[in-house]
Amino acid sequence: MSKVFSLEEVGKHNTGKDCWMIIHNKVYDVTKFLSEHPGGEEILLECAGVDATEGFEDVGHSADARELLTDYLLGDLREEDHKSYTNQYVYTDKEKTGGSLPISWLVGAITVAAGAFLYLQSAK
Repeated sequence: MSKVFSLEEVGKHNTGKDCWMIIHNKVYDVTKFLSEHPGGEEILLECAGVDATEGFEDVGHSADARELLTDYLLGDLREEDHKSYTNQYVYTDKEKTGGSLPISWLVGAITVAAGAFLYLQSAK
């Protein structure tokens, strides 16, 4: 059984020496990860002691990042402190397995098509 934490208790861990955060109603101690975070520790410290779900999802973390997060799991946020999340924040297996065409490929394909079109137009 997972340990359960209150929102108030998580809020006390809001420094660079003791940094907890909530993501999808799970509590994580990311203190040891601060110096390793690719975006810099300041970004994590802005979310220290609070629910960081929106910021975490807005960045669009990879499946590897989500897997790494499990190393820092402390437990669950108590049920009465839970937040409800919209579907935009529900992570699916489709995202994990790359089930849709990455946007960068789509942009690349459009760029190539536009270049070919312009080349053919100038050749006339």
